Order: sequence, then structure tokens, then C-alpha cells
Amino acid sequence: MSKFPDFGVAVGLGTIGLLGMAYLGVSDVNMNGAGAAASREGTSGWFISAARADESTGTRLGLGRPALPEELAAWNVDVHPDGSGLPEGSGSVEDGEVLFSENCAVCHGEFAEGIDNWPELAGGEGTLADDDPVKTVGSYWPYLSTAWDYVHRSMPYGNAQTLSNDDVYAIVAYTLYSNYLVEDDFVLTKDNFLEVEMPNADGFVIDDRPETEYAKWTGEPCMENCKDEVKITMQASNLDVTPGVETEVEAKAEEAAADKAPAEVEAKTETASVDPALIAAGEKVFRKCKACHDIGADAKNKSGPQLNGVLGRVMGSAEDFRYSKGFQDAHDEGRVWDEAALVEFLAKPRAFMKGTKMSFAGLKKEADVAALLAYLQQHGE
Repeated sequence: MSKFPDFGVAVGLGTIGLLGMAYLGVSDVNMNGAGAAASREGTSGWFISAARADESTGTRLGLGRPALPEELAAWNVDVHPDGSGLPEGSGSVEDGEVLFSENCAVCHGEFAEGIDNWPELAGGEGTLADDDPVKTVGSYWPYLSTAWDYVHRSMPYGNAQTLSNDDVYAIVAYTLYSNYLVEDDFVLTKDNFLEVEMPNADGFVIDDRPETEYAKWTGEPCMENCKDEVKITMQASNLDVTPGVETEVEAKAEEAAADKAPAEVEAKTETASVDPALIAAGEKVFRKCKACHDIGADAKNKSGPQLNGVLGRVMGSAEDFRYSKGFQDAHDEGRVWDEAALVEFLAKPRAFMKGTKMSFAGLKKEADVAALLAYLQQHGE
């Protein structure tokens, strides 16, 4: 933070602001030019501006007072890659999971996988060279300070700067855990901040375009062999780039799925070996799981593993899914998803499997558990 020994702070009426907020300015205020113009701007609203000696006369104008340390500190909140600027505090992965679920999951998903077009914060390993790279905290960001600084200043969306320092440490710790960069018992602090190794720390280079490219742009532009016409090949409404907005393509796909759904339900109930009503009830309960899990024909892993044939399956064995350490250990021990294990897990996931990344609190009603089991049983491998 720069020091201004000749500056004081004047509080008055004005429209000077930053993003519509009152701010601490460092502009010169005198009566000989720019300062007069600045003073004329002030007609309504609060502002704080700086005043210093009149350079032409060497006399002080007697405006305001020296800025207080806490006023300067309120704006000196940036955190640098070397860790300078970090406040005291700490946050664990365990606490971060709860905080992330409460403050971040509505946009970024329970597992930082992103919802709709809200950005993914986890995953994307090995995709930076692809045509459509997935740029996340784990795959792309070179400095952990960027994550801390951004969460601290701008999150949660619509309610920025309401998180305590400990909350920010915890949310960043959970984001690291979601990218498999730390273990589930990790606690992030100011002291161990720089010990976290970011995978893409060496993936950025110095911007040398002023020396290597700018000279090429200063000559006469080429005006030959231009295309006869320019065609619009895609519209933003179909590119699916805006969070929370359904595209025309998605709307048509949903209509087709809705037309097909009644026939599929009828076929399932005709061949079911258990109460069709129980299966139908289980399908409704499964709506709570659909955001993270897939089931049925062509089911794929999402933020959670696909669940075809889960009853009788070895825990942690869905192909190409990266499990938490608890499920990895259960797999190595040969533990199987029998009916008793599923009932216990569905009721209290975290109590059943320590360190699970599944933040769902569990099904409270035994009837819902029974219905969901009946539904899962209908989908084999």
C-alpha cells in the first residue's frame, strides 16, 4: 500500500464512487485545476477524497484529516501469490464441505462440478490442450492465492464479503479436496498456504506480444481476397453459454424425452418383479439423486458414479470414477453394496462412510429408502 504523507482525508458530499460505493480516493485536491474540477463533481452522496498542499504556493489547504490505519486497511485486502496479504485464520476440508454446500453448491454443484453453465471448480485434468478445455482451480489456476482472493472479495454470489476469514480458508480447502490436491483431514492456514502445489503453476508464460506481435499490426491492413459474404453459423441462444437460460436445443430435447417417458414407464412396470407402485415411488425419490447420479440405458458417471447394478456391486468399483479415500479403502477391502449397507448409507451417508464427498444428508423416511431400493433393483449392469 502506498503511503501519502502529504495527504489528508476530506469527508463531504459528492458523487465520486467506485462501483456505486463510497471510496477512499487518492486524487490531488487543490483549487488550481483538477482539484477544482473534482470538487465540482460533488453534489450528492458521500465521498472521501484526498487533499494535499497547494503545489503553487506550498501552503496547506487545511482540508480533512490524515487517513486512519483502519481506513487504509479496509482497501488493502489483496492477496499475492507469495502469500503476502493473507490474514490469520484456518479452515478444514470438513468445515468447508458444509460451507460450500450452503453458499456455493447452488451454482457450482455439491462437488464443485458446476451446474448448468455455472463454472466448474474441480476436474479438467489433462484437458488444457483440448479444443474445449475445462479450466478449473485444479487444472488451470496457477496460484492458490487467486482462489482465496476471489472467494474473499466476490463470493458468495449476491452476498459478497459476508464470509469470515476462517470460512474462506475452509471453502478453499474443500475446493482443493474436490480436485484431489489434499486429503480429507487437511486444514488450510496462512502457514501452510504455500505448501499446496498447484498442477498448472508452470503453465503460464510472460506475455511477450508487445515485442513479438505488435509490430505486425501497425502496417497497412490487407484489403484483398476478402470473402464475398459473412454467414452467421451459430447464435448465442444455441451456444448454451449463459447460466440458468435454457437453449432451444435443450427445450426440444426435453420435449422429446417427455413424449418418450410414458412408454418407458409402462414397459418397466409390465416386467417388474416387485410392486410397480413401489418402483414408481422410488423413481420419484431418485429425483433427489439425479443431479449427481445416472441410471438406466447409457448411464454415465457424473459428479457421482453411475448406479446400474449397484446392489451387489463392490464398493468404489464404478469404472473410470474417482472415489474418495474412504471408498477406495472399502474397495480394497472387498466390501459389497448389499441391501443392509445401502439402507444404512442412504439414511446417513456421512456416518456410514467417513470422508465421503457426497454431501446429501440422507433419506429421513424408511418408506423412501425402501422405494429407492426397489427402483435401483430394476437396473442391472
